[in-house]
Amino acid sequence: MDATLGGRVSSRALFVLLLGAVMAAVLALAPWLQPASEASTVRPLPFSTEHLTKQALKTPPTTAFCVANFGVKCYQPAQFQKAYNLAPLYRDGFDGSGRTIVIVDSFGSPTIQNDLKVFDQTFGVPDPPSLTIITPAGAPPAFDPNNGDMANWAAETTLDVEYAHTMAPGARILLVETPVSETEGVQGFPEMMRSEDFVVEHELGDVISQSFGATEQTFPNQDALRDLRFAFENAKRHDVTVVASSGDQGAAGLKLDTSCCFPFRAVIWPAADPLVSAIGGTLMNLDDSGNHLSPDVTANDGPSGIASGGGLSTVFDRPDFQDRVRNVVDDHRGIPDISMSGSCDGLAVVYWSFPFVGTSTGYHLICGTSESAPLFAGVVAIADQVAHRRLGLLNDRLYSLAASHGHRATGLVDVTQGNNNWTFCASACGTASEVDTTVVGFKAGPGYDLTTGVGTIDANAFVRALAARGEDD
Repeated sequence: MDATLGGRVSSRALFVLLLGAVMAAVLALAPWLQPASEASTVRPLPFSTEHLTKQALKTPPTTAFCVANFGVKCYQPAQFQKAYNLAPLYRDGFDGSGRTIVIVDSFGSPTIQNDLKVFDQTFGVPDPPSLTIITPAGAPPAFDPNNGDMANWAAETTLDVEYAHTMAPGARILLVETPVSETEGVQGFPEMMRSEDFVVEHELGDVISQSFGATEQTFPNQDALRDLRFAFENAKRHDVTVVASSGDQGAAGLKLDTSCCFPFRAVIWPAADPLVSAIGGTLMNLDDSGNHLSPDVTANDGPSGIASGGGLSTVFDRPDFQDRVRNVVDDHRGIPDISMSGSCDGLAVVYWSFPFVGTSTGYHLICGTSESAPLFAGVVAIADQVAHRRLGLLNDRLYSLAASHGHRATGLVDVTQGNNNWTFCASACGTASEVDTTVVGFKAGPGYDLTTGVGTIDANAFVRALAARGEDD
């Protein structure tokens, strides 16, 4: 999700560890015991964040400009394409042609058709074969320039569409807009899931990108969450790939009222669903041409940015595809599965022109795992093209490739540095920079971990290995 406009021990030590485990279990259970009436604010949140300046730029900024003026790096489409080594695929005619990427967002953006065209003209990206907008759950209300929720979703939509298209410029884009981000009960999710089910049932797309989610413990109960899985079950039957951002609050999770955060480790749904590939966030250190200056690390910008969402589900048991990493996930579903760029020290340059009080038409800077999901969705579209079919649920293949890493060219690039600790202000703090709570997360290391999954990718090798693996199914 992104940031827009989260050996031996003594008997005494063992007792302390056991006591801590019991307390953690009690804390984890407590949110599930909340009265059902408190569930009225449960809703999907976009995982994107606009740079703190919220400044619209009249010309697209370079990396050097962002460093000099904002103290962080920003990247244009060509840098992402170079960093992920897409050029060899493009030279061979593999750009997602013949495939459709489905983007799902509440409200959408009233100017996305124009904005993608300007984005493409600015950065020399070919226009997509089509950008189609459908509203199977009902048309969204008219865009309100004073509505911050609508503006956040419009920015999210812009990021999703522009960067899925950046990765797979030959793919069709299907934008699915839903009419609410809040309804009675589990808010916004029913419309999203019905819309995704419509897309699957009518064979409208090959890969679905979701840059939204809600902490598992914010649902009134586990059944309320599980009742929303029907679209993913249908996607599996139709071999449609579903990906989702893993979240921006590291090992923590937003509360029911969307404030930060529960004081214990938590993960979000739909990323935690075993029928979904969860996409975490990395920090890329690139030069102006998109060359890596150092290996990617776990995205963790601290309180002013995002940290790669990751941890263990309290709803879903360990799926078969994670048996190889049971030493990490134990008996739980662990996320993320794989990671792409998401750090706020590597912001994506986007263009939008929708009206909103406090911002203006121009180029903006956005970060978060909302960026990671559409980037990976574009890669999946290319892999489907190479394989001449939909690859469907990818998780078995991802972990199989990871197990064979070192023995064959898989295109997986291990991320071994960083963590997803999350520090925040849980009570009245004296200043905006003060914090009083840290949720200790997980560390990156060799192999699978709960910060970046199996790592990130070299797209040229990864796409070919993924497509070849699909032929074995």
